[in-house]
Amino acid sequence: MSADPDADATAELAAIRLSIDNIDAALVHMLAERFKFTQKVGRLKASSGMPPSDPERERVQIARLRSIAEQAQLDPAFAEKWFNFVVAEVIHHHERLATGSIATGSIDTGSIDTAAADSDATA
Repeated sequence: MSADPDADATAELAAIRLSIDNIDAALVHMLAERFKFTQKVGRLKASSGMPPSDPERERVQIARLRSIAEQAQLDPAFAEKWFNFVVAEVIHHHERLATGSIATGSIDTGSIDTAAADSDATA
């Protein structure tokens, strides 16, 4: 421990923030992988004439993620909000595939609409 307590706190803060930055990077990579699979789902649904959303799957997933959140000591409401936010973008993509506004073979990174975060849809 140094003679300057502020320097110790600053160094500890930097180390903690580095860990947070690493976790953020991992989350972005995991979301990218998730979206690769949901794009496949969207293309399959569009080519098969299936509806873009599946309310029953959403209900099951929300219950599952809320349970996981509780076990991980994360606010289940936060986990549900996160899920709804991500799924809103997925459904937006699936709808665009279904209407032909994007080609079924294309990869759309989307433009996340934060107002859609309250959507009740799922992949």
